[in-house]
Amino acid sequence: MEQNLAQMIDHCEKISKLLIDYNGSGISTAEKNILTNFRFSLIKFGVYLSDTDGFVSEEERDCIKQNLGVCPEINELRMLKYREKISAEEYGKEIPLVIKYAVLSDAKKLISDDPFNHQKAQIITDTYKLFGQHMLASQSDDSIIANKKYTDYIEMLTSFLNEFNVNVALAEKLYSPEIVATNSGEEDPEKLEKLLEDFNKLVGLTEVKKEVNSLVNLLKVQKLRKEKDMKISDVSKHMVFSGNPGTGKTTVARLLASIYKSLGALKKGQLIEVDRSALVKGYVGQTAPKVMEVCESAFGGILFIDEAYTLTVGKGEGDFGQEAVDTLLKVMEDHRDDLVVIVAGYPDLMEEFLSSNPGLKSRFNKFIYFEDYTPDEQVAILEGICEKQDYCMTGEAMDYAREFFAKRAENKTISNANARDVRNFVEKAITNHATRVVNIENATKEQLSTFEKEDFESIEL
Repeated sequence: MEQNLAQMIDHCEKISKLLIDYNGSGISTAEKNILTNFRFSLIKFGVYLSDTDGFVSEEERDCIKQNLGVCPEINELRMLKYREKISAEEYGKEIPLVIKYAVLSDAKKLISDDPFNHQKAQIITDTYKLFGQHMLASQSDDSIIANKKYTDYIEMLTSFLNEFNVNVALAEKLYSPEIVATNSGEEDPEKLEKLLEDFNKLVGLTEVKKEVNSLVNLLKVQKLRKEKDMKISDVSKHMVFSGNPGTGKTTVARLLASIYKSLGALKKGQLIEVDRSALVKGYVGQTAPKVMEVCESAFGGILFIDEAYTLTVGKGEGDFGQEAVDTLLKVMEDHRDDLVVIVAGYPDLMEEFLSSNPGLKSRFNKFIYFEDYTPDEQVAILEGICEKQDYCMTGEAMDYAREFFAKRAENKTISNANARDVRNFVEKAITNHATRVVNIENATKEQLSTFEKEDFESIEL
């Protein structure tokens, strides 16, 4: 039975009460407060995912409020981050208390007449998954860091369930949470045009834009032919994205999911981003079911496999990466109408990956190469990030930034990360700027929002 987020939260609150009633006096007052306030635990998870660029945005706060019914103000959310120690080092490695109690109850079947069929821990974990998807969908920029934090956190919860053998297969779940689409609402031409406009406004990516626009035009014409009962060719929509880190692969994949949805080429339009760790398991018989579960979560949308070459490159006997690839191939063939798979990674290594299985390369008909950003394009990205965060640069600061990225391009190393370098540059500049202006008495709005050359001079990447 497919359930939306509100229904899943309602189940979790009933589970929390059930755990308290069963354990009775064995739970302390503090633990009871944590168990009963499940929505607060999701607020903390939302802050954990949203605060990857230095602050919680209004869109992210609205997402929390819309889905949970309550949400503190922006400044309170920022204070919450420090008060509750919501960081990757602390929060990101701690299993929620309610899941610990639920796992113990399910593993030992402590509640004989369990209305949740000993799936309490799975239901709570799926609720975290679903809420996390809502948070990621609310982020308008390239949230690679948030995606990684989400994937790692959910993988940690799943591993904990596996450890106690309470992880429930999709076909056996009492409740299956519905997938979050990257774009909701009715399909209409205006929405498609807005998505294409946003895509074509991305900095750089000239050849990528040509390839994607040609594919969109093909799908548009096929849709028109289908409406007139004309024959259409069977075109595979699976793709290979090759390029260095930070060249916009995830951003394009996310927009493409929404574009496909608005064209009617995909039913839901969600983007499920995974890497090797989400597909390959360490024991015989675990990998194929895991790949199936991940693929099922992506049905109706796009499955984006980052660093896909790690599934096969340099792996010897006893590694289950090839099993993941073989399972994926079968799913791609069986569900070619309701699943798009995009594999991504470094150009040379992706070529090795595609050669690892005779049928793999033939499944992909679109190979898109993402070039490195030029220094001028990196400065344009810098301006865009500054504008989003209410900062601007003096002429001298901009000249320094242009020279900084030009030198970095000349002395290119494996650590160069294109747009990610720009984001890291901005984060360090914000810290330097704050150190410089914090002691200015009655600082003006201009002073609080303007980067000077000196804010950039000490930055190293």
